[in-house]
Amino acid sequence: MAATWVSTTPDSAWSVRQVQEAAGEPGLELTGRRGQTIEGFGGCFNELGWRALSALDQAKRDSVMADLFGPGDGCRFSMGRVPIGASDFALQWYSHNETDGDLAMEHFSIERDHAYLLPYIKAAMTRRPDIWLFASPWSPPTWMKTHKVYNYGTVRWEPEVLNALALYFAKFVRAYRDEGIEVRQVHVQNEPGADQKFPSCLWTGRRLRDFIRDQLGPLLEGEGMDCEIWLGTLNVEGYDEYVVSALTDEAARRYIAGIGLQWAGKALIQRAHTAWPDLRIMQTESECGDGRNSWGYAHYVFTLLWHYLTNGAVAYCYWNMVLPAGGQSTWGWRQNSMACVDEASGRVTYNPEFYVMKHFSRFVGVGAVRLELTGPWAGNALAFRNLDRSLVVVAANALEEPRPLVFTDGETVVGVEAEPLSLNTLVLSA
Repeated sequence: MAATWVSTTPDSAWSVRQVQEAAGEPGLELTGRRGQTIEGFGGCFNELGWRALSALDQAKRDSVMADLFGPGDGCRFSMGRVPIGASDFALQWYSHNETDGDLAMEHFSIERDHAYLLPYIKAAMTRRPDIWLFASPWSPPTWMKTHKVYNYGTVRWEPEVLNALALYFAKFVRAYRDEGIEVRQVHVQNEPGADQKFPSCLWTGRRLRDFIRDQLGPLLEGEGMDCEIWLGTLNVEGYDEYVVSALTDEAARRYIAGIGLQWAGKALIQRAHTAWPDLRIMQTESECGDGRNSWGYAHYVFTLLWHYLTNGAVAYCYWNMVLPAGGQSTWGWRQNSMACVDEASGRVTYNPEFYVMKHFSRFVGVGAVRLELTGPWAGNALAFRNLDRSLVVVAANALEEPRPLVFTDGETVVGVEAEPLSLNTLVLSA
């Protein structure tokens, strides 16, 4: 069995080496138990990302997009997230219908998205035509809220407003479809527990349940729209309030295809997967750091991937794939990104978290099955079997000294010396 080892350290990115069979006591081995099927890895399309990419010449922009979505030696992302209206990394607040009282959505328009989001997505699609997308609003149109602001506040709980909000989702999915872009999932609200100065809106778990059950589900079903509804994107620890209340309501449950979790929502995944093992769960927004893009935070992101994937997540979505240098949002929050663009010089910097994602997404394909592991390395490693039968092991050594990694699949034993503070991927061909 041929084996390839890829290692990334603070001083050396993406070093590829051949690995030979090894002797010694394995520190990592397969248990024979199988986990979930992987549906994809990807990131979010935001306005600030496309503005940064637009500062590059065509060749550099194409190179970055190829490194994210192309079929070659980049990340090979297969999925992405789209905001419905402004996210906190839009250039400013907007929604797709700010005409007060337009319950019939006659003034709905995605015209603004032609400037930023649609070109960004279509650039990805030229490299990954089968990309799948999910979408969520950070805030409904302001006139649908109490009070009429894009930040803070809650949805007006009046039947005619809720019906209009459901229609807002349907119009968005249809408008993107008319652009040749298929949105496969909608999540009702980005971070329903976040009361922030940037676009946001508070929802209780019971209100999310009732809106899915009484308005959004029946509308999408009645119009024959092939778009899943997910209970997301949950950033809360209220397992009973948000998960149990929705999934034990049979009328709501029939419309819910899965659960989307991010930030504090990571506390829910183990309980939800234990209680509903067949329900798909995905990680919808990787935690974003402070704009310093440090190697230490990259190792933290690895632990997030380990946590979500070990506990049954079928997909993992990075947040801002690309940002201007400094990573500052319109609302003043600095965040990490996979790549930074110096808009003045045209220089592109690939940050540590680019390599964290690439160590997984470059080798773990859509349809891969997670395999359970045991041994002293198991708390820092994950394994997957691809459709072509190749075996992928991703492991992190967060120690400041080297650590031997000896792995067996039950037949072949391979070993490497994992360097200090390194990320490592082993690929064993079938």
